[in-house]
Amino acid sequence: MTTAKRDTYTPETLLSVAVQVFIERGYDGTSMEHLSKAAGISKSSIYHHVTGKEELLRRAVSRALDELFGILDEQHARVGTAAERLEYVVRRMVEVLMAELPYVTLLLRVRGNTGTERWALERRREFDHRVAALLKDAAAEGDVRADVEVRLATRLVFGMINSIVEWYRPEGPDGRSDASGASGTGEREVVDAVARLVFGGLRKAS
Repeated sequence: MTTAKRDTYTPETLLSVAVQVFIERGYDGTSMEHLSKAAGISKSSIYHHVTGKEELLRRAVSRALDELFGILDEQHARVGTAAERLEYVVRRMVEVLMAELPYVTLLLRVRGNTGTERWALERRREFDHRVAALLKDAAAEGDVRADVEVRLATRLVFGMINSIVEWYRPEGPDGRSDASGASGTGEREVVDAVARLVFGGLRKAS
């Protein structure tokens, strides 16, 4: 299990360790004792900063959600044709997923068993709907093919992007993957590949 060194402990490293433990054990299967051991600090030290594990979960999924929603406020997500904005958003989604890999992984694994999880799921649905609206607008503008139903296309696009958390691992300093055996594919290569696959299939033939 992930363990932090006591002398490097900060509230931020506590959050980082908690996310890894939640991913490894599942949120429901994680106790404050597990978090205490993994962080290398006492439970009372954890309670000094947070009310409990659900607050840690909320902070973690909020970080992922804030990054994702932030994409929609960026200039290139608001200016241009719907197809241009959609492609920008898709590219940035992949970038955020890889940059915030543990946090997005945790977000994608919440199941709605607590108030925080239900809140996170609702926010995820809101984000998904806003991206789906871009795809719908692109179809209405005639820039994407009309023979694929918009809701199905949206699910397939999100399915491709979200699956990255299951296999992507950042490259090490030598350019190779870590011990998990995942491919050492670079971030830009992944972003470009997703964009080519998604928009090569969605755009209308010229």
